[in-house]
Amino acid sequence: MAWYTRTSATNKVNGHGISNRGIVNSHFETLRRKLADKTAIGGVIGLGYVGLPLVQHLCTAGYRVLGFDIDTVKTDSIAKGKSYIKHIDSQWIERTVNSGAFVATTDFSRLKEADCISICVPTPLDEHNAPDMRYVLDTADRIATHLRPGQLVILESTTYPGTTVEALLPILSRGGFEVGKDFFLVFSPEREDPGNAQYTIRTIPKVIGGMTPLCAELASQYYATIFERTVIVSSPAAAELTKLVENIFRCVNIALVNELKMLCDRMDIDIWEVIDAAATKPFGYMPFYPGPGLGGHCIPIDPFYLSWKAREFGFVTRFIELAGEINTSMPDYVIHRLMLALNERAKPLRGARVLVLGLAYKRDVDDCRESPSLRLIELLHDNGAQVDYNDPYVPQAPRMRKYRIEMKSIALTPEALRGYDAVLIVTDHTTYDYAFIVEHAQLVVDTRNATRGVTAGREKIVRA
Repeated sequence: MAWYTRTSATNKVNGHGISNRGIVNSHFETLRRKLADKTAIGGVIGLGYVGLPLVQHLCTAGYRVLGFDIDTVKTDSIAKGKSYIKHIDSQWIERTVNSGAFVATTDFSRLKEADCISICVPTPLDEHNAPDMRYVLDTADRIATHLRPGQLVILESTTYPGTTVEALLPILSRGGFEVGKDFFLVFSPEREDPGNAQYTIRTIPKVIGGMTPLCAELASQYYATIFERTVIVSSPAAAELTKLVENIFRCVNIALVNELKMLCDRMDIDIWEVIDAAATKPFGYMPFYPGPGLGGHCIPIDPFYLSWKAREFGFVTRFIELAGEINTSMPDYVIHRLMLALNERAKPLRGARVLVLGLAYKRDVDDCRESPSLRLIELLHDNGAQVDYNDPYVPQAPRMRKYRIEMKSIALTPEALRGYDAVLIVTDHTTYDYAFIVEHAQLVVDTRNATRGVTAGREKIVRA
């Protein structure tokens, strides 16, 4: 095996001195050449809302890609040229699969064919709000079983600082392979924002933290073909914390406006008007908006990952935990506001017919992960209400790890709207005609200020 030295340096990762900066071997050079001429084969594990868009961009950049998932529904759909994600076009899948550029499989023995393996599996919380790492650890076990020299492994799943070093590295090294020499390991958090037309995968900078500088160099070369900019940080832990900080920033500020909203309700002040007025200040202020609770896979979960890890160091993240408590309590507050609105109309919640508008966690997407609608439907059922939902992007409620809601979206007709005691707006899809909804509904409880432009029937609208 040919070896030569570039420069001498030490990369410290969470206190671990890994001193092979610049030690370039044939595995590094072989993969570097494959990346340069696009003969490297990409591998993506987890073909969900993060993994499948990543596959699309890798294929568009000219790579052949193997996609791995344990869900045969996903792999079978891809084999048939059908998309199960709104913003991924079925025609693109059919065309790419037929050309041989993309193959989806449940056969993890084919991992050895991939040169670069991106891990895009879920990292949920367990019932105690502690990190549930089973999907990451199971994936690491599968990779270790088939790991060969010269492969680059990239963890993209959001997690606590230290996961790459403390959890992945020991598993991947158990066959005797040395990181930075025989294989290359990186943490690079996904930053996709579904439904955001302004920022795409390509235009959002890609943060990369390698176990060694050579690991980071290879990952940067690989991802530079699909991202306009890569940002290399000193370690995987720095990259892991970067993702958490981004989402904790949003979580804390949303908690602040949620608390202010509850105060404004008591003071009979319109919080939305206040936020719009404050946003006219051209410096030192960024508007955040209240809602019925947090949704998506990141913001409701990430703060608890850091709080959990902080306890290992004898540190209590009081500010972060308080924000989490406020945000997770918002569905209960919405139900309280709905009860009050029904009481004013001499109608108890028990036995009331309630239509929930929107099952997705944010507007104009079909992603229901951690959606506040799911918790609201559960609370409505617990309080004896009869519940239906409508969502143009979610025709049938998917099976979730935490919720089992066997429901289908109902049609929004004048007759249907009139049949409900209350319509609860949870997701403010732009496809909804809010004037039409208010016109035909008996009562509208609006958690998103979606009806702000509606003038007729204002007496039917209650903000929550």
